Amino acid sequence: MNIEALISKAAGDAVKALYGIDATDKMLQLQKTRSEFEGNLTLVVFPFVKAAKKSPEQTGEEIGTYLTEHCAAVDKYNVVKGFLNLSVGDGAWLQLLEAIDQDEHFGTKQATEQSPLVMIEYSSPNTNKPLHLGHVRNNLLGWSLAKIMEANGNRVVKTNIVNDRGIHICKSMLAWLKWGNGETPESSGKKGDHLIGDYYVAFDKHYREEIKELVAKGMDEEQAKQEAPLIKEAHEMLVKWEQGDPEVRALWEKMNAWVYAGFDETYQKMGVAFDKIYYESQTYLKGKAKVEEGLQKGLFFRKDDGSVWADLTNEGLDQKLLLRSDGTSVYMTQDIGTAEMRFQDYPIDKMIYVVGNEQNYHFQVLSILLDRLGFKWGKELTHFSYGMVELPNGKMKSREGTVVDADDLMQLMVDDAYKTSMELGKFDDMTEAERQEIARIVGMGALKYFILKVDARKNMLFNPEESIDFNGNTGPFIQYTHARIRSILRKNEELTTKNEALELSSSLSTKEIELIQKMNEFGAAVEQAGKDYSPSGIANYCYELTKVFNQFYHDFSILNEPDEQKKAVRLMIARNVAKIIKSAMNLLGIEVPERM
Repeated sequence: MNIEALISKAAGDAVKALYGIDATDKMLQLQKTRSEFEGNLTLVVFPFVKAAKKSPEQTGEEIGTYLTEHCAAVDKYNVVKGFLNLSVGDGAWLQLLEAIDQDEHFGTKQATEQSPLVMIEYSSPNTNKPLHLGHVRNNLLGWSLAKIMEANGNRVVKTNIVNDRGIHICKSMLAWLKWGNGETPESSGKKGDHLIGDYYVAFDKHYREEIKELVAKGMDEEQAKQEAPLIKEAHEMLVKWEQGDPEVRALWEKMNAWVYAGFDETYQKMGVAFDKIYYESQTYLKGKAKVEEGLQKGLFFRKDDGSVWADLTNEGLDQKLLLRSDGTSVYMTQDIGTAEMRFQDYPIDKMIYVVGNEQNYHFQVLSILLDRLGFKWGKELTHFSYGMVELPNGKMKSREGTVVDADDLMQLMVDDAYKTSMELGKFDDMTEAERQEIARIVGMGALKYFILKVDARKNMLFNPEESIDFNGNTGPFIQYTHARIRSILRKNEELTTKNEALELSSSLSTKEIELIQKMNEFGAAVEQAGKDYSPSGIANYCYELTKVFNQFYHDFSILNEPDEQKKAVRLMIARNVAKIIKSAMNLLGIEVPERM
């Protein structure tokens, strides 16, 4: 039992003995004592004043006296108005430190076969372009959320839905047929997703020129967009694809295979993966069938033009199109089909969609429709809605070729990490292979941390230069602290491997107590991050722990401490700070180096 739980139970015993009441957990809330007051933990006594029939100060005094007499963890107390500030004895902190040291999975819970099954969907790329900065935020949030849900004792399935059909895919295919001259990833030396993305941009360039010509001949712009020969050809290709035309399907499969090989390379560099990938080309027909089934059951209705709709006016929304008059599906239909396939594949208890906040309405509607169609998790589905990533020079547009490519960005981060580390002299005694590997770990850590430390719901400005800094709230600052601790432990390997018991009579400094207390908060930070779906909560905890350690390290020597017992305590503190940093950063998908 940790210190908070121990004192909380003792406080419950105190109010029962003193005032004859059974206090609820809500009444017995402990919080960290504010820095301007003496103490480690504070109990708010106002909930017990009525039963005590005394002033808040007198009530606090009585409970404080009881705790010092009956709870070994409480050393002394002071009362400030209705707040009982409790000082925990050094022996209790040392016991807690030993408990942390002996718990390999400290702060996290392990799933069992009975644990809830949570499915998390993220990434959702289109096969007409490479992944960009927006996808980077999506993938990093999805991966981190999966790790956090696992750390809270859930079973997790990581899933992806690939948008591999539709007019946008046909645009790239048509452009390749017209201007590609048989170009392949091998012949061009380009990754497949980059190659196809170039043709998507090429289509848009020629399409704009056609629109301009038609407008110059007197046609209005909206009509020109419909009548341009290129867009008509792309629509014809889409119809042929829907009809299963062998030539169109063969081209589609060939070009998609190039893209998937490119995606796999990007995902690997990013350090994310999936347990199951679904494809819209397989799910949209399932969706259509599910909508037809709903239509027969009277859940939806058909209009005179043959289109199928859901009436959501009772839910305070409008009517939602599910099948067009020509029988083709919309995104909503495809999402219903994907849900059907997933439900058949897995006994899902909770479904979380990691999708940008521009789709808030879509998921509000999807939740209602899935509930109507009988999916047990439909009503409870979670849309993990996040804000857009912007750059110092503005927003990104794929078809204009102004996006920040994910591969280019990751390479830039690694190159910058290499350059910065060289300038700071951190690579002086390393081989070139070690330098390259640490540059990769630091560069990717800087990128991931910079993105994940921001509240996911907010739009964010990404600045690569700010992210690679060995000081402040950055990934490299935390990684460097971990490497520094590992260096200390290597220098004192003999003591760290003994793992001998601490003398519980040892005295602790305020900084050492603060550090043990901060370590002890890791479990609560993991739990809160799971409740809030908040990787930023883990990032902020990690930074706070690192800051407190560096303050301690600045004030106290570890290796040169003459008192062997104090040295053992400090080594144990250092070892466990490193363990928790590694565990916390792992929840963000970030590696920590052994040396830097």
